[in-house]
Amino acid sequence: MPAVNSRYGSDPLAGDWRAPRGGRSVPTEAEPGLVVEEATTGWCGAIVAVEKAGGMYVVHLEDRRGAVRAFPLGPGFLLEGRPVLLTPPKAADRAALAARQAAAARTASGSRAVAGAPARVARGSRLLVEGRHDAELVERVWGDDLRIEGVVVELLDGVDHLPAYVRSFAPTPDRRLGVLVDHLVAGSKESRIVAEVAGLPGGACVKVLGHPYVDVWQAVRPERLGLAAWPTIGRGTSWKHGILAHLGWAHETQADVARGWQRILATVRSYADLEPALLAPVEELIDFVTVGGPAGA
Repeated sequence: MPAVNSRYGSDPLAGDWRAPRGGRSVPTEAEPGLVVEEATTGWCGAIVAVEKAGGMYVVHLEDRRGAVRAFPLGPGFLLEGRPVLLTPPKAADRAALAARQAAAARTASGSRAVAGAPARVARGSRLLVEGRHDAELVERVWGDDLRIEGVVVELLDGVDHLPAYVRSFAPTPDRRLGVLVDHLVAGSKESRIVAEVAGLPGGACVKVLGHPYVDVWQAVRPERLGLAAWPTIGRGTSWKHGILAHLGWAHETQADVARGWQRILATVRSYADLEPALLAPVEELIDFVTVGGPAGA
């Protein structure tokens, strides 16, 4: 009897006909460095950490710009375009994973973190900033580094007080002063005061650097607040009050200003959220005051 040819070919129900078009998710351990894409949001990044939070595992993905987002571990990820189900590292691998995560950990300034390191006894050298907001921003990004180095940050309460502070401090090669000044531009009052300090006794042991911004708030990247750029505030209007009004936040009282700054400060996660014009002078000042005398000198 001759064979009968089926016009439909092979059995359409044969095989795994329920499988999604892209294939079924393959269980894959969430190893650090593995680059995956979260299918729902399209977020693509390398795995930098896996932790248990609220009774569930969470995986942290870092994109090419250094931004990190957390997602529930499990299905919904793509590896080289194919679906995978991310699983926690095996128990035998967890210690090694923790060690790799600790080795890769960075402080907010981008320095390698030193787990469990105690703060050093304070150096004789000091880092001066003009006001409280400057100090809080420096602490948020460089605080871990400063504690490791034994560097104390002090408030100057305005650059006008700098010459008197330098005279009373009497800097030496083992007791240096690094000073961060707001709005340090050519021809400004600040630039004239800096020139005066250079001629004082011990002036060679003082390094004064600044940024071009009217206020340290501007050193925070505006996109962290949903702005394309910091707005220009007209003469006759307090800069900080004007900024808060532009953002649609309360701005009538000094308490409003304080709360507004805390909201801005909360958007700063690391050095990547600050402008290079602030990063460079702060890093240089920290290097300057950590040269010379040991901690406790």
